[in-house]
Amino acid sequence: MVRGLGGLESAIMDCLWSYRRPASVRDVLGDLRRDREIAYTTVMTVMDKLHTKGLLRREQVGRAYVYETVTSKEAYTAELMRATLVSGGNQAATLVHFLERLTPGEAQALEAALRVYPFGERG
Repeated sequence: MVRGLGGLESAIMDCLWSYRRPASVRDVLGDLRRDREIAYTTVMTVMDKLHTKGLLRREQVGRAYVYETVTSKEAYTAELMRATLVSGGNQAATLVHFLERLTPGEAQALEAALRVYPFGERG
């Protein structure tokens, strides 16, 4: 089952998703330090854990690693949503409660997605 990210994990993943390229711990550290005091070793440890969890891949360049995301933020979020739906018990009731809470803009996005996805052609 996919689990949600902790606060620092989420901040690191957001940095990496925004880069759209491999990045070093030092790259991420620079961005994180705009909002908080944080140690290099803390960021390095969390990025290593994200690698161990399968969310990042890494390649050694010189003495350091560069990291990149394994999947897009949207795909990761979709998997979290699916895992939550599966674990929620009555899936139909869960979906109804979800739909009741959609804003008009979210409902329009859902309608657009449903027009794109060919449900009848799944194999």
